[in-house]
Amino acid sequence: MTRIGIGGLLVAFLACGVSFLPGLPATAKEPAQVPRGRWKQHSMIRPKPQVVAAQGIATPQPAPADAVVLFGGDSLAQWVTDTGEPAAWTVGDGFFEVTPNAGAILTRESFGDVQLHIEWASPSPAAGIGQDRGNSGVFLMGRYEIQILDTFQADTYADGQTGAVYGEAPPLFNASLPPGAWQAFDIIFRGPQFSVDGTLLAPAVVTVLHNGIAVQNNEQIVGPTSWLNTLAYQSHSPEAPIRLQDHGQAVRFRNIWVRRLPTRIEPSAEQSRPPRAIAKTPAELAAFAGAFQLGDDTTKPPVAMSVDGNGLIVRFPDRPVDMPIVPVSEKVFEFVNTDATIEFKTDAAGKPGDATMHIGGSTRSLKRLK
Repeated sequence: MTRIGIGGLLVAFLACGVSFLPGLPATAKEPAQVPRGRWKQHSMIRPKPQVVAAQGIATPQPAPADAVVLFGGDSLAQWVTDTGEPAAWTVGDGFFEVTPNAGAILTRESFGDVQLHIEWASPSPAAGIGQDRGNSGVFLMGRYEIQILDTFQADTYADGQTGAVYGEAPPLFNASLPPGAWQAFDIIFRGPQFSVDGTLLAPAVVTVLHNGIAVQNNEQIVGPTSWLNTLAYQSHSPEAPIRLQDHGQAVRFRNIWVRRLPTRIEPSAEQSRPPRAIAKTPAELAAFAGAFQLGDDTTKPPVAMSVDGNGLIVRFPDRPVDMPIVPVSEKVFEFVNTDATIEFKTDAAGKPGDATMHIGGSTRSLKRLK
């Protein structure tokens, strides 16, 4: 991402400055406190990722039916400039290419948690060294950069290599292909979470596959991408445009699609409540205890039920873990940690006999053994 010379330094700084996105709050101006033991940003002595042989992308991979196609091969209609004008990059035969110094482009739509697929190729023949060799980047939420760079048989600092969370986390492997070859990123991203007052509750997390090789594995992002600095998080919208960087080199892109990832639904207080147990004496509980045959397979060891406090402990032969159940009616016991019940049959004298386990919409018989 760095460039040589005063003019180049300014270009690089502006290219990284996510505070220039329209409609988004500026990133934090104060540097984050770097924890003791972290590598200095852009350290040339930081260990470089191991090189692995990866496969190229011969033809564009089809997008899933529920994906938002950001570039299907012939139009940049889904992209605009920082000022909202039509994207000024060059569209070719099934791809588009950075128009050097035309400025970054960003999606018309905003996105939060996503699965993003993007295919790209660095210029061929290769030109330049270090960060001036096929440099671009994918900015998730316009702030958090996954680096694009030609690092095929080329050297640069570890946290600036292809697939790096730029300036923070080097890729686990160097899966780069030769200049001109089509490569792919598959990115799974969850954005940061903030409280109502703007306090960071959880950092952004990213997983990246580069040409099918995992190069970021559930990596926590320290803060917004910044060059020569480490910034703290600043509260922002849960969705923002995806941004592609113009770093002055004609990197090509094709077949870009994104899927929005849903937020897991949390249970209500009622849905997560503990079982409403009724009281039974130790003698009453002991009548339900015993050994049971699960299903029709007589070759398996029995299921054991024993008294424990105000309920029973169930132990399945292939699950050597104590599973507590408590009585919720005269004949029904509910699992404490699972949405399942065991319902007993009783004889004319009220003595418990066989039982039926209800779990996941299915039933399993439990035959009491003498």
